[in-house]
Amino acid sequence: MEDKVRCSWCTSSDLYKKYHDEEWGVPVYDDPTLFEFLILETFQAGLSWITILNKRENFREAFDYFDYKKVANYSEEKIEELMQNTGIIRNKLKIKAAVTNAQAFMKIQDEFGTFSDYIWKYTNGKPIVNILKNSKDAPSTTPLSDEISKDLKKRGFKFVGSTVIYAHMQATGMVNDHTVDCWTRTK
Repeated sequence: MEDKVRCSWCTSSDLYKKYHDEEWGVPVYDDPTLFEFLILETFQAGLSWITILNKRENFREAFDYFDYKKVANYSEEKIEELMQNTGIIRNKLKIKAAVTNAQAFMKIQDEFGTFSDYIWKYTNGKPIVNILKNSKDAPSTTPLSDEISKDLKKRGFKFVGSTVIYAHMQATGMVNDHTVDCWTRTK
């Protein structure tokens, strides 16, 4: 595993390497996983991704394994319980946004059949493959992430700025930003 060339952003820890090698940039078409990444990305806003990865299992347990139907119905008591959970990011606005986003997520499902159908229509169901020599060349936003962000906000989502949406696109494989020398690029 250590002799593999990887994107430079993920080399600082084994957890980062595992995430990079097994998940980042792999196309995701199922709604539960898309919802998990959406919530994790919204909590990541303003923080490093490794912070979120280190707390991912805690988030899963705290948020009912990202069951959006349950999250959509969280009460004020549940929100207060989450605010006391030291294993997650205890930002009340982000916790409340998770509830709001779960509700908006299900409205999109009602309209499009699945959230996957909605989000992947922006790329015609196929990943956008960028040619990057260095991870630093990857954009943090694009006109497409701007467009998706704007539409999600219009639909009531919170903490879904263009940077968050581009990170979500990378995480869920809508965009492949692995560098040209990265071993996963040809996987």
